[in-house]
Amino acid sequence: MNLLHMKYAVEVAKAGSLSKASEVLLIAAPNISRSIKELESDLGITIFDRTQNGMKLTPSGEEFISYARRILGQISEVEKYYKDGSAKKQKFSISVPRACYISEAFAKFTTSLSKDPAEVFYKETNSQRAIENILEHDYRLGIIRYGENYDIYFKTMLEEKGFRYELVTEFTYSLIMSANNPLSRKQEITYDDLADYIEIAHADPYVPSMPLSKVVKEELPDNVDRRIFIFERASQFDLLSVNPETFMWVSLAPKDLLERYNLVLRKCSANRKVYRDVLIYKDGYKLSQLDRQFVTELCEAKRKYL
Repeated sequence: MNLLHMKYAVEVAKAGSLSKASEVLLIAAPNISRSIKELESDLGITIFDRTQNGMKLTPSGEEFISYARRILGQISEVEKYYKDGSAKKQKFSISVPRACYISEAFAKFTTSLSKDPAEVFYKETNSQRAIENILEHDYRLGIIRYGENYDIYFKTMLEEKGFRYELVTEFTYSLIMSANNPLSRKQEITYDDLADYIEIAHADPYVPSMPLSKVVKEELPDNVDRRIFIFERASQFDLLSVNPETFMWVSLAPKDLLERYNLVLRKCSANRKVYRDVLIYKDGYKLSQLDRQFVTELCEAKRKYL
């Protein structure tokens, strides 16, 4: 099937006659007529009824023209995409856990963008969504977080799904709270100390294909009865700053952020669970220059805070 013949047919359908289409296309009407007959022969349908009042679409013709318009529109988009230089855009996309050291790495990474057009996507989410974003939504990179007791589970799953993975860092959670929180005066805090306070926690599960109730039970001490579940990381700092009864488990935070919100970090002597942040991407994917620049900033932030 000749795309040029398809274009002629669409124009004839729009104009309603060979002569009007000829004026628009600057092609002789007999040549257009011959092209359409060849197209009809190739497809085995009659696209137009030739009448004294012009060219009228048949039911099959209406169906064909509908397809043809979509196809020609897509071809036009592809041509525009490359001719306008859109294909040369700087592109970067990553899904990450909510962590200060990662967000700071990303902020510094954005200063390396050149003046060329750019599309950058930074999604804070859980491990399951990070994996899905690469598999289903064209994200290039991801960082997933999990407890070390799930290490074999995650590595097996990643290999089965065709991922490469690299350890970014290991850490134990610390507590972050307002400097006005009574617990801030203690250098060592126990689980029992937390019982009367309000925990801020992210609401999405950490482990794919496990019930949220099971994950929460494993991740959070059972002696805390009041919790505020949030999805957006920015709101946690306002909550911590305004309400001195709140606390949160974090992977550490930079000094300037603590000072900005009047917050402090404290250790919990009972908390010895180790977590891992792991960089993932599809096997066979070659890291771009932007990817490598982000990884460099990530390593710098990790050394600074962790």
